Amino acid sequence: MNIKNVTVIGAGTMGNGIAQVFAGQNYKVVLCDISESALAKAVQTIQMNLERMVKKEIISSSDVQLTLDNISTSVQIEKGVAEADLIVEAATENIDLKLKIFGHMDQFSPPHCILATNTSSISITKIASVTARPDKVIGMHFMNPVPVMKLVEVIRGYGTSDEVCSLIMELSNSLKKEPVEVNDYPGFVANRILMPMINEAIYTVYEGVAGVHEIDTVMKLGMAHPMGPLALADFIGLDVCISILNIMHNGFGNPKYAPCPLLVNMVAAGKLGKKSGEGFYTYNAGTKEMVVSSKFN
Repeated sequence: MNIKNVTVIGAGTMGNGIAQVFAGQNYKVVLCDISESALAKAVQTIQMNLERMVKKEIISSSDVQLTLDNISTSVQIEKGVAEADLIVEAATENIDLKLKIFGHMDQFSPPHCILATNTSSISITKIASVTARPDKVIGMHFMNPVPVMKLVEVIRGYGTSDEVCSLIMELSNSLKKEPVEVNDYPGFVANRILMPMINEAIYTVYEGVAGVHEIDTVMKLGMAHPMGPLALADFIGLDVCISILNIMHNGFGNPKYAPCPLLVNMVAAGKLGKKSGEGFYTYNAGTKEMVVSSKFN
């Protein structure tokens, strides 16, 4: 099977990054969202990212127009998926929403089309269960920011065929990414290891062992992490972190995955990290750059 036409569902941070990466490698991309304004913002973000890459001499100015010419947008999923060889769903990390989207994708896309999800933790097998093609359902978990990060977790559901898995591994290589094949268990590999570390860092704040800055400094200078776990939690979104932890807690039934009470309270208070302007750190309202450490220090 030759994949030429790719549809990306969801025009947020992950969706526009995925669309940019595919379009930059000369795939024809339809970017779908229910909001015209979200689509316009996504295309603007892609253009800004590309222009930044030109300044860094990563791509040429001609590559910018080529990439943009490969992207079209749609607010109608039925039309957006009608000619797709591959659909990558990148909507909010919500199981009910994803099941609804996959039902529509299955109904309106061509029979040969592969249905992929960018989920970071939700069961591929569960998602595949609402389709008539579980052999063609797979996880493609890109890392954020998508144009920069090399890893793609390729997650096999219970029914995913060997052919589809091999094809997606090859496709990921064509995007100049490093694909890693993993099996379908809660959190996969990346978040099964990352989220307990983040949760433990939050417990370390909660129990008064050290402040936010001190904890992040220990992990950066002592463990060679490029970003401390609490700054990373803010970057991911504290609501996303708690969602992934809850999926693993429910999936394994192991209390070690239960979210720290401090994380629960912060999400309940709307302190979601960088996207809300405050989490473990606070952020400039205009630029979203970190300005000062939070009250925890």
